[in-house]
Amino acid sequence: MYRINYAETVQDTSAEGREAERRAFEAVIEGLRTAREIGPNSVEAVKAIYQLRRLWAILIEDLANPENGFQPALRADLISIGLFILNHAEKIRHGESSDFDVLIELNQIIAAGLE
Repeated sequence: MYRINYAETVQDTSAEGREAERRAFEAVIEGLRTAREIGPNSVEAVKAIYQLRRLWAILIEDLANPENGFQPALRADLISIGLFILNHAEKIRHGESSDFDVLIELNQIIAAGLE
């Protein structure tokens, strides 16, 4: 029999969590790309913005938790980015913008940090 050490288990769990987050970002980014191609008034845009909002609501809630392991300054920066993303998504949803590029680019940057 072999032993599994706690640090290895935690590291594996963290790696799995980052991988799941990365996949979630990839799905959101793909949806945003499709929405950009088809247009901001499409069903695809509604779905993409909905998925984006769900992802960032979860992330912001986690980042706001004092037990989150990130440094407070990093957490604050990521929350600010998340709020900007949610605000811009609302502008698209209300017809005040059709710029999906900023959403795609920001989410790509965050996703790249998960690798």
